Amino acid sequence: QLLPLELIDRCVGSKIWIILKGDKEFVGTLRGFDDYVNMVLEDVTEYELVVEGGGGYTTTQLDQILLNGNNV
Repeated sequence: QLLPLELIDRCVGSKIWIILKGDKEFVGTLRGFDDYVNMVLEDVTEYELVVEGGGGYTTTQLDQILLNGNNV
């Protein structure tokens, strides 16, 4: 049986999809994390839900990002 942090540790170096509280999601390669699940992702695509104008997503490409674990 895997603990949550062990599972995340196995994902280092892999492409993952992160869903944040609110309207944002990120897809990128997990480079590292800490005990608070703050994460560093590389080669990131940010998806933000657009409510106005019929909905859909806007996308933004980022080289690297630090995500706060409190928002995951």
